[in-house]
Amino acid sequence: MHVKIVNKSKHPIPKYETEASAGMDLRASLDQDIVLAPLQRALIPTGLFIELPVSYEAQVRPRSGLAYKHGVSVLNTPGTIDADYRGEIKVILVNLSEKKFVVKDGERIAQIIISAHEHATLKEVDVLNETARGAGGFGHTGKK
Repeated sequence: MHVKIVNKSKHPIPKYETEASAGMDLRASLDQDIVLAPLQRALIPTGLFIELPVSYEAQVRPRSGLAYKHGVSVLNTPGTIDADYRGEIKVILVNLSEKKFVVKDGERIAQIIISAHEHATLKEVDVLNETARGAGGFGHTGKK
């Protein structure tokens, strides 16, 4: 499957770093650094525009290294880029740490995963089939 991409950044287009990688890293495309204070969020441009085939989406997810080492994550995770969106890919970063974090041009800030999806037809009914679980959720099973 091919995805068309327009790159208006100064950086290479995303690529899979290993043969088994699910995601490709997105880089910040900035004219100047962005400082994220603790609990602050910002919309970070990437300079990338994509054209996905119908029945595919791109998911924007956090990078584990940024989350673990710096407490920086992606809000609205995973963010969905629909096949008919043609605007710039931007990433909502949030600083969940107690220290400021500086986003620099070219920094790997998130990852993108291309995934197939299907449209479902919803059928309204009065009653759902019973299951052993029933309405239990949010830790209902008690398993650790």
